Amino acid sequence: MKKFVIAAATATTLTLTMAGAAFAQTAVQSPMVLAANTTTQEVKEDTSDTWITTKVKADLLTEKGIPGSDIKVETNKGVVSLSSTVAVTESQKKMAVDITKKIKGVRDVSAAGLKAE
Repeated sequence: MKKFVIAAATATTLTLTMAGAAFAQTAVQSPMVLAANTTTQEVKEDTSDTWITTKVKADLLTEKGIPGSDIKVETNKGVVSLSSTVAVTESQKKMAVDITKKIKGVRDVSAAGLKAE
């Protein structure tokens, strides 16, 4: 009987020790999982911004009547900034903004950097 009680007490002690270690390990892993999710989100935003910039640039280059090769396109969290060192007309500026707004993922467009004649 004594052996059974000692064995049961030992098993209980080991179980509680292992359970405590498991809980501690879970708590340690959680911040790493959160950090991994944050990094994944940042990568998705960067990829999305890169895709938007590429799509805007391609659409501006293929549109007749717009000096697409002279327009610089930058995207940050879905907000597209258009700029140019070459002067464009007001209608070209409006057309560039309209083309940019139609692209999926674009939240806003800033054309303050486009010099209009």
